[in-house]
Amino acid sequence: MSRYILFLLILSGLSGFSQNVAPNKYFIQFTDKNNSPYSLSRPEEFLTPRALQRRKRQHISLKENDLPVNPAYLNAVSSKGVKLLNASRWLNGVTVYTTDTSLIDSVEALPFVKKTVFFKSGKSMEKSYFKNETFGPVHAGFKEAVATEKDYGKALTQIKQLNGIFLHDAGYTGKGIVIAVLDAGFLNVANQVVFDSLRKRGGILGTKDFVIPGGSVYTSSSHGRMVLSCMAANKSGLMIGTAPDASFWLLKTEDVNSENVIEGYNWVSGAEYADSVGADVINSSLGYTTFDDPKFSYTHAELNGRTAISTIGAEIAASKGILVVNSAGNSGNDTKFPWVGAPADGDSVLTVGAVTATGVRASFSSIGPTGDGRIKPTVMAMGQGTTVANATTGVISGNGTSFSSPVLAGIAACLWQANPGAENMQVLTAIKNSGSMASTPNNKMGWGIPDMKKADSLLSVATGVRKNDSHILNIKVYPNPFSNNFTFDYPGVNSTGDLMIELYDMQGKICYKKVVKGERLRPVHVNNLQELPEGIYLLNLRKGNWHTSLKVIKRQVNF
Repeated sequence: MSRYILFLLILSGLSGFSQNVAPNKYFIQFTDKNNSPYSLSRPEEFLTPRALQRRKRQHISLKENDLPVNPAYLNAVSSKGVKLLNASRWLNGVTVYTTDTSLIDSVEALPFVKKTVFFKSGKSMEKSYFKNETFGPVHAGFKEAVATEKDYGKALTQIKQLNGIFLHDAGYTGKGIVIAVLDAGFLNVANQVVFDSLRKRGGILGTKDFVIPGGSVYTSSSHGRMVLSCMAANKSGLMIGTAPDASFWLLKTEDVNSENVIEGYNWVSGAEYADSVGADVINSSLGYTTFDDPKFSYTHAELNGRTAISTIGAEIAASKGILVVNSAGNSGNDTKFPWVGAPADGDSVLTVGAVTATGVRASFSSIGPTGDGRIKPTVMAMGQGTTVANATTGVISGNGTSFSSPVLAGIAACLWQANPGAENMQVLTAIKNSGSMASTPNNKMGWGIPDMKKADSLLSVATGVRKNDSHILNIKVYPNPFSNNFTFDYPGVNSTGDLMIELYDMQGKICYKKVVKGERLRPVHVNNLQELPEGIYLLNLRKGNWHTSLKVIKRQVNF
């Protein structure tokens, strides 16, 4: 299915009315966006430059669902006495709170509001995606394999299983990629040692609470902390995540005290916000099958990629060029309902199931097919015995697809960094087709366990950029670290044209450019770098349709 799934999904997934979505909470859907002060000709008023750049890079045009909700409509609803919670431009509506149903009647009477329908909520149920998640000491068997891998500590197995070290060794650690984490809370992220580097470099770009607007995301749950650590941890010898140099938005959309339909609407609001601030990747270790009021629970037939509100939001997010990665769920042992939930059922969602350290499917990992017969999960990653951060200074092991999803999302960010010209669905397809079961996918393992080296090669073909591994080419940089100059040996590649040399800082800003003419290949000198500040840089080499990157370090020499 194309990523451009917009109003057709909304029309099929929304009932066209204001809806009671939790105790005293309602979703108010509007009829239109008429007379809006916003215009698609002035997108900078409601989308950040980064969000616009993502669209431009992937040739995505602006559409009506990019326009914010008409503020006059919101003001009119608020004037009736209800409390506004989260507006949704994609769904053209707003969630509100009130204990007085007569106020909803007055809201319904507004000419731009559709019909109101009331529902009654039941008792609280167990969280559908947090069940079956268990924790304990890290298995003693997790050992560093060779000297070059020792820094990963107890997290070595989960990245090595995906051949992710290949990307890290080539200098692709997520730098320049923005990941939005939709979760239930991020307790202790502010002081856990594995996030020291993340905090010091300003890697947390911001936070937002969609459960209690204006609240703190650093409350309620430790689930988000453990999920985040799978990607962002960077404590040498203890735990290094799959995207240790990526940047993150921490968004709380899940209410741990209940399971109501509003959480799907919160999810959409969080995804919209991730879009607006320019996120490249969404990781969601959340999912929905059953609710406190059973009449809202999804049947298997409804998990068809176009019914659940969170799935509709995920598909729209994908249509905006975001790579949406979601856990498959932990219901695999449920004989009555072992299926993946929402939004994991989305066709444009990279759905991740769980395997053990040896690559065997975890029995709890939810399975497919979707309600309309598509294979799910998409791929698998380590979700049984996964190393995650504890509350203080250490790590524990966790079981759940909540952890296989971020392990995969983080390394997908590195893959995208290595292939910046790729579109989101090209990244998804490359990951899928690099899987260990790509030739024989099934509804327990999907396309299997991805191989990042193979995925990188597939993306090179898909984007028309042929790359070669710098280690295979034996490109050597010396001295490294350098002071004012460095030299690299360049054995040449089977490609015509001049050699382009570029040096980027860790913010993605180009600091140096040089062209080496003709076929003179070695050695190559890079001089006059004394004005560069100390730090880590990415040396980008390009010749014709070939390119590769290496990490170099600038350090001042004291005499």
